[in-house]
Amino acid sequence: MAELLYRLGNFATRRVWVVVGAWLVILGLAVGGFLIGFKGLTSSFDVPGTASGEVISDLEEQLPDFAGASGTVVYSTADGSALTDAQRAEISAVIADRGELADVADVIDPFSATAELEGQAAQVESGRTQIAEGQTQLDAGQAQLDAGKAQLDAAQAQLDAARQQLEAAGNPAPQVEALAGQQAQLDAQVQALAEQQATLDASQAEIDTQLQQLENGATLVELSDGISLVSDDGSTAIVNVSFTEPRLELSEEAKQGVIEYFEAHPVDGVNVAFSTDIAQSVPQIFGIGEAVGLVFAAIVLLVLLGSALAASLPILTALVGVAIGVVSVLAFSGVVQMASVTPVLGIMLGLAVGIDYSLFIVNRHRKQLMQGMEVRESIGLANGTAGNAVVFAGATVIVALLALNVTGIPFLGLMGTAGAVCVLIAVLIAVTLTPALLGKLGMRVLNKRRRAHIRKLHGSGGGAGETGGAGTGSVGVVTGQVRAAHAAPLKAMPTWRAIVTVFAGVAVLLTVAIPALSMRVGLPDGSSEPEESASYQAFTITEEQFGAGTTGPLLVTATLPEGLDDAGVLDKQVLVAEKLASLDDVTAVAPIGVSDSKTLTAFQVIPAEGPNSVSTEQLVGELRALPEIEDGITLGVAGQAAINIDISEGLNSVLPLYIALVVGLSLLIMILVFRSILVPLIATGGFILSLFATYGAVVAVFQWGWFADLIGLHATGPILSFLPVILVGILFGLAMDYQLFLASGMREAYVHGAEARVAVVQGFRAGRAVVIAAALIMVSVFGGFVFAESTMIRSIGFGLAFGVLLDAFIVRMLIMPSLMHLLGKSAWWLPKWLDKIMPNVDVEGAALERKHPVH
Repeated sequence: MAELLYRLGNFATRRVWVVVGAWLVILGLAVGGFLIGFKGLTSSFDVPGTASGEVISDLEEQLPDFAGASGTVVYSTADGSALTDAQRAEISAVIADRGELADVADVIDPFSATAELEGQAAQVESGRTQIAEGQTQLDAGQAQLDAGKAQLDAAQAQLDAARQQLEAAGNPAPQVEALAGQQAQLDAQVQALAEQQATLDASQAEIDTQLQQLENGATLVELSDGISLVSDDGSTAIVNVSFTEPRLELSEEAKQGVIEYFEAHPVDGVNVAFSTDIAQSVPQIFGIGEAVGLVFAAIVLLVLLGSALAASLPILTALVGVAIGVVSVLAFSGVVQMASVTPVLGIMLGLAVGIDYSLFIVNRHRKQLMQGMEVRESIGLANGTAGNAVVFAGATVIVALLALNVTGIPFLGLMGTAGAVCVLIAVLIAVTLTPALLGKLGMRVLNKRRRAHIRKLHGSGGGAGETGGAGTGSVGVVTGQVRAAHAAPLKAMPTWRAIVTVFAGVAVLLTVAIPALSMRVGLPDGSSEPEESASYQAFTITEEQFGAGTTGPLLVTATLPEGLDDAGVLDKQVLVAEKLASLDDVTAVAPIGVSDSKTLTAFQVIPAEGPNSVSTEQLVGELRALPEIEDGITLGVAGQAAINIDISEGLNSVLPLYIALVVGLSLLIMILVFRSILVPLIATGGFILSLFATYGAVVAVFQWGWFADLIGLHATGPILSFLPVILVGILFGLAMDYQLFLASGMREAYVHGAEARVAVVQGFRAGRAVVIAAALIMVSVFGGFVFAESTMIRSIGFGLAFGVLLDAFIVRMLIMPSLMHLLGKSAWWLPKWLDKIMPNVDVEGAALERKHPVH
């Protein structure tokens, strides 16, 4: 690989415009693909096989009207006064005149719905009055029947007595027959009374049934108290919008169509805002904070390289790489559903690694020029040594990112793939475009003072120049560095200092990691949106006027026994609703639909707190843990809050597997590179420490709110659910980069005969300058995203910046060298049988250096 890159560097130097032109063509093709294929981004996330997904599938089959996504449009008066009749009428007119909005199933007029709810309550009272009046009439009729029955009973007694007297007196048959006629008349009257009694009994049963249904209805109305579309003070109205497509399949065009329609029909004196289901913002890809981070990176480059031209080259190549990588990824947004954070992650990684990888080659080239090497030869050698390390480091990051596909979570795998594409482009540009531009710059890559110094010592043709540090920009200590180190003998660090450093460093990382023990994960709700956004306004107004639970209602389904009539369904609805209302943290329950087969019914459940609260998460778990209520009635839970909880739990469940995969990968790669068992263990252990310390810092800032004001964070909450997984993949790759840059230098010095502990110092001094610069560049680029508008982007930027800071400066530059010192030569122990079968991975390009020595 080193020889191939050496030749590639020489080719790029000779064919500058061919290389530049090729990349411009690639950029043009990427832009063309973007213009054709870009179809927008989504703010939704999905994890397949969740419990809420199964509920939505059932709804799609039996209650399709409730399977689609839903959102709210919030109208509120600008001055907080009650909506006037004219404003209400105008809002209703806007809703009625909406026409056909794409993928919109229904839009509910809040005033009509409120009137209907009030009408239902009035109907209950009216029904009770009517039933009471009917009962009074039935009672009066029953009293009349009872009196008639008493009279007939008395007449029957008299008739029986007369019959007995006639039979006792032996009266003739005609008189007895007359009594028989009277008996027939009396029997007829009794029969008539029995029929009237049956009619009264039937009426009583009907009234009892009506009363039971009325009381069931009254119970449901009572349980739904707290679900309102118009605020108590009349200043705010919520318009419910239901869509035909599920939330995770709803297009951004459909959401934008709703926003555009309502914004195009304003109501005087009334503000309009939209819930996150409709208007969750797609994060800004590049802003002021990111530009400031880039400027800081440029300052670091200028300090390290000492030349404006040299400092600008890594930034230029990184920007070209980011442009190609990101627009190439976005070109496929019409083929696969792409989360809005995906291109931002590509920009973060593309800029950070793009600058660093180009820096390693430029810095190595500069050092060789200052030693007197000819420009073209120096570029080739820099590309074959530092470039070889860049390829290996980039491959490590790419493998870690692609491994996100192993999680089985589509949007996460896509994010990893997009990031890997941007890193791959950065690597390719670093080993092709960077050498080409270096060839064009020639000696101007050095500042005037350096060029003058070289001419003074060696004349215009160059010659032997500065010694030492020739490989500072590469992975390890090259042969020239080792010779320089022998010329100026170094002393190993004191053992006591190594011990103190290890314990202090580990203690700091463990302390910072403590908040990670209380980490909660979730997806952002409206409270985390930018303060000036419509979705933030909708969330806060809804929370203030209707209660926190209204911002994240749950959708609960209940299976019903077969063969129920309407009354039976109502009985079961009351049974389920009362069970739901009896749970803690449930403020209101309302039935919203029954399937045509009468085997599935759905309820809206309002929790006590918002969708990202602990109580709502516990409520979802409690609902799912409920046993069958009666006759096989089972519950299912969906809704945005439940979906978000399911996604977070799904992501949390794959984290241990992914960490194990990455740790195993780390060990294998490091054993191959360093031909050692203990050095990979140190590298991996340090990575785990810095990772959990990063988790702790993220929790402290974004969940606990520590120092939130310093970064302008206006709301705290659960940690972004996919952030822990993303941090593992990216920080692993970057951590192994810095481990490679430092530890391979130590190995090179040790192999060339330096005492093990002295080799630690030599390798550390050889690589520290470029590692410090590279880490500062990473921190500045990632840190620029901490001030983005989106909380999602803020947390990712902060996690990556802080993680690199901890890993580079505490683990790689303090703990790792100290442990290497304490281990001494045992750090490089490798079983002989393993040493024989392992290939020789010449990452630092030592063989190439021997073939093309620095003159």
